[in-house]
Amino acid sequence: MPADRLHLVRHGEVHNPRRVLYGRLPGFGLSVDGRRMARQAAEYVHSLERPVSALVVSPLQRTRESAEPFVELFGAEPFIDDRVIEPTNVFEGRRMKQALANPLNWRHLSRPAVPSWGEPYERIVARMVAAMDDAWNRVPSGDVVVVSHQLPIWVTHLALSHQPTRHDPRKRRCALSSVTSFERRDGAGGPRFVEVAYATPASTAGAVDVGAV
Repeated sequence: MPADRLHLVRHGEVHNPRRVLYGRLPGFGLSVDGRRMARQAAEYVHSLERPVSALVVSPLQRTRESAEPFVELFGAEPFIDDRVIEPTNVFEGRRMKQALANPLNWRHLSRPAVPSWGEPYERIVARMVAAMDDAWNRVPSGDVVVVSHQLPIWVTHLALSHQPTRHDPRKRRCALSSVTSFERRDGAGGPRFVEVAYATPASTAGAVDVGAV
């Protein structure tokens, strides 16, 4: 038997005083509040009273730090998987309002359905689902936790819900330290991931959430 349930967990608030789009840049770890949020996410999963058999983590600092409470509560050894990392983005390291005010950057906005400013949504979904499949089948039972980023989690939700992946970034339902849970069920085309829950266990009032891709 493979896993029972898979949880996509977003990282907590990042220390980002310049409010740039941090993307894959090094040196962007969790803020004090971000560590609290990560702890609340782990405590929420722990409160479900379901055994966690595997912990998969993006290689970036903020996700590694967000995984620490899961290691502490579940004793799971984190498995670093590059496939659940933040996507690339041409605006990385910049403040978005300033970048978009420059007409030279407008060419990067020409095809929002792809999107033309970064890694194609189709590619993000493919690598995320491949990582989810591998994690699901790697364990004999129990739950799997995957600590990732807002955009990968959101477009994966859209794709698995049979919705278009093109979207308004301001309307993503993927709060800091949120938990999006899936089960694998039989369908007409074979087993597939089906979303079964979305939870926001962390208090995010006043949080700064402007650096996500």
